[in-house]
Amino acid sequence: MANPNASGQLGGNTEDDELTLPRASINKMIKELVPSVRIANEARELVLNCCTEFIHLLSSEANEICNQLHKKTINAEHVLMALDKLGFGDYHAEAEAVLKDCKAVAAKRRRQSTRLENLGIPEEELLRQQQELFAKARQEQAYADQQQWEQLQAAAQQAQASALPASDDQDDYS
Repeated sequence: MANPNASGQLGGNTEDDELTLPRASINKMIKELVPSVRIANEARELVLNCCTEFIHLLSSEANEICNQLHKKTINAEHVLMALDKLGFGDYHAEAEAVLKDCKAVAAKRRRQSTRLENLGIPEEELLRQQQELFAKARQEQAYADQQQWEQLQAAAQQAQASALPASDDQDDYS
């Protein structure tokens, strides 16, 4: 059943729809947390609304803290302070652990993205080298295939020669 949005229309993409979490993500999290339990659609919608409201509340509080500190950008410390101020201090340690993991992933991505840049070799040269390596690999594979083919041919000829009837020399002894 569709709910009317702020403008009174049914369905459609509203501003409220843009400010919610993706339903698929929420459904996936619910399924991972309670895989053996069926959850009614109304309960899923309630979880979605609660998550969205929590994020709005937390980000609004972090924004206020940011403004009080005369900063222009909300950072992780502002969010952690907002958790404490809103009475969610129990989540502080877990949030810090997630922050640490995020920083590690970001640092790894930065290291990976700068590897090519640190080589000092233009991208065109790297592409040319890659093409040369591919061509060499194709040649080596073709040579190996040719060697295998020749071995199979030799084995087949040897098998054919040994399968021939006895030579004419045996006829002389009869």
